[in-house]
Amino acid sequence: MILVISYPGEDHTEEVVRRLESRGRRVVPIDLSDFPSRASLRLEWAADGEPAYLVEDSRGATDLSAARAGWWRRIRPHEVAPAVADPSYRAFAASETSQAIQGVLDALPCRWVNPRAADAAAHHKTLQWTVARQVGLKVPRTLVTNCPRAARAFVDELGLGRVVVKAFLAMLEAWRETRLVTRDDLDRIELVRYAPVILQEFVPGVDLRITIVGEQVFAAEIDARRTSYPVDMRMVIGESDVRAVALPAELQAALLRLQRRLGLSYGAIDMRRTAEGEYVFFEVNPAGQWLFVERRTGLPISQAVADLLARLAGA
Repeated sequence: MILVISYPGEDHTEEVVRRLESRGRRVVPIDLSDFPSRASLRLEWAADGEPAYLVEDSRGATDLSAARAGWWRRIRPHEVAPAVADPSYRAFAASETSQAIQGVLDALPCRWVNPRAADAAAHHKTLQWTVARQVGLKVPRTLVTNCPRAARAFVDELGLGRVVVKAFLAMLEAWRETRLVTRDDLDRIELVRYAPVILQEFVPGVDLRITIVGEQVFAAEIDARRTSYPVDMRMVIGESDVRAVALPAELQAALLRLQRRLGLSYGAIDMRRTAEGEYVFFEVNPAGQWLFVERRTGLPISQAVADLLARLAGA
């Protein structure tokens, strides 16, 4: 059995699940937001025998101990029943649910894409940049700070038009594009004291989305230089030229070292190649998207993910 932690309508999940099921694999999708209000669990440790990890939702009952591979794809927060109105009780119910489910997922006798603890740690960009430097990747000059004085000094040193500001996480509730720091930003620089900000040297060039599945490296060039927003290719994918490319062998080796050091078997890496041919690392997203690359280039990334999960699950 292959356990998939995601939610209905997530197109990457559906594409991979379709491929697995077409090969006769049993796939059990679990949406964490179903707990505790729409799904139940029964976890038992008897005096003798193996533990039982039973969950039941609209699709029926499943013993999670049968899982041989797990895909930690995308999650939504637990949803507490509306009948629990008091905020403190709601927080308690969500916390207790999380403790029960997170613990049993870690107890399962299966191999994960990605291992959950490694996935959580690798989401931290401050860790990524340190490890990237250690494995031989070039990282742009970067400052993370909530000190207005330090932020202003960084921008003053590099100059307006040569510094971008970006967020740590791309949250649906508060999504922010990468953008150049402007004079108006400097006028309100004191606001930095309320939360750390990422300031990074702007690197002109061609974007690269490099998707790593196990030991397979799928690289695509995304040229947004002549689009309406060349600072952040995510904003102008439809305007950009996208094509599959080959990476230098030494760069591929460094990226695979990065994945191993972070403990990841899947990662969507963003880099930029300068006019001088230098490759600069920005970040790796342990749950990043790939369909926009696959559909434009034909790179068989979905099949590679399905193959990896099938191999981990065994016969």
